[in-house]
Amino acid sequence: MLKRILIVLAILAVVLIGLFIWATQPDKAKLSEAAVTGVVPQLGEARYQDIPTVRIAKPVGWANGARPTAPAGISVAPFADKLDHPRWLYRLPNGDVLVAETNSPPRESGGFTGWIMGILLNRAGAGVPSANRITLLRDTNGDGVADQRSAFLEGLNSPSGMALVGDWLYVANTDALVRFPYKTGDTRIAAKAEKIIDLAGGGNHWARNILASPDGKRIYVAVGSASNIAEKGLDKEGDIYTADSPFAVAKQLDAAKRTRAAILEVVPETKSSRVYAWGLRNPNGMAFEPHTGNLWTVVNERDMLGSDMPPDYLTQVDFGAFYGWPWNYWGGYIDKRVTPERPDLREYTKRPDFALGAHTAPLGLAFAADAKLGGKFANGAFVALHGSWNREPPSGYKLVFVPFGDNGYPLKTAKPVDLLTGFLGKDGKTVQGRPVGVITDAGGALLVADDVGNVIWRVSSTTGAPIAGAPAAK
Repeated sequence: MLKRILIVLAILAVVLIGLFIWATQPDKAKLSEAAVTGVVPQLGEARYQDIPTVRIAKPVGWANGARPTAPAGISVAPFADKLDHPRWLYRLPNGDVLVAETNSPPRESGGFTGWIMGILLNRAGAGVPSANRITLLRDTNGDGVADQRSAFLEGLNSPSGMALVGDWLYVANTDALVRFPYKTGDTRIAAKAEKIIDLAGGGNHWARNILASPDGKRIYVAVGSASNIAEKGLDKEGDIYTADSPFAVAKQLDAAKRTRAAILEVVPETKSSRVYAWGLRNPNGMAFEPHTGNLWTVVNERDMLGSDMPPDYLTQVDFGAFYGWPWNYWGGYIDKRVTPERPDLREYTKRPDFALGAHTAPLGLAFAADAKLGGKFANGAFVALHGSWNREPPSGYKLVFVPFGDNGYPLKTAKPVDLLTGFLGKDGKTVQGRPVGVITDAGGALLVADDVGNVIWRVSSTTGAPIAGAPAAK
């Protein structure tokens, strides 16, 4: 009996010592956030972690009229406030704005991992229940402030992406792509959802973004992985990750419904789907580059390789391409933690186009096609960096702009340009808000969802660009 007690005490001592070291001596970045950005980022060595660095800023909200900081010539003001965890945005043709008030579905609980995950979510301001609602916001007088709002769709399941195609509004729940009938000017939809396809749910990454092709015949669906590096089993990520010939599996229509860490291509009218690209750990925002019409996305890369590695990224998404997860990152750097190894896939790993810094958590993406901020913000991509949890010091927590050339790619010497900052406190310990979805409104301003501040910010030019949005159709 005494021997058992001594063993338990020894284990407890080791755990306490480990927790002390974890809390007081986290892995610290040796490179600046900016160094790990660009077409050719500076890549440090991987520092494998059994106990992760955890540095989450405490959410405090925006007090006494505070707002994000913008550069000269740019104005920022609330478009709508007092929302319930606003995450994703979509503009309807008549100028109405839809916002998904949403959060993670109930997560798997139990055990040490579940306990830690609960602490992290609560600390980050993401522990609140999902409202499971899409709200319609309308600016009737064109002054840049929503003066009407209505519960547009309710009873959803952690909804995220939205897309209007003809008379159908498509919504990505965490576990299915569904659609509803819509006609211009609707302020509420009471019809039941029609399911298009099931989507793999559960696990770490719950948000599903969607983007309709210009002809409306296809819908692209971004589905994040169930884990960090497939530590829960490759089979949890879909058949494509366990197959000897994964590129053959990608061509199978039924495989798409089970595939994670990928972008799927769905044909709504036949309710069929295929894997468009895979090996993307957690893709979120998607948009078509206006010069080339090519599909782009932003991706959250893996954790627990130290504060400097690897970079999250912005990339063009090529049909059939493999981007490395979980075996490789940034075009072929091997993650030694993943078993079984797949050296046969390394030569097929596509390198991303633009690094956004380590652990910055890019979510929202919008190109400057119809934005009217002018000057250095005329040609490129706006990216919302939700902010790190696995880096010391913190990174992200801002809206940045990536300059592009006329060839439809980021400039070779470009670095992300800060557009909205001030979300993160100066001491790095508190956060007033966290940017998520980003779109343009009918007047050419940007709208940025802030899921911690529970507000949508409107970002506009003060140097001649139109201020007011087009009045919505009644």
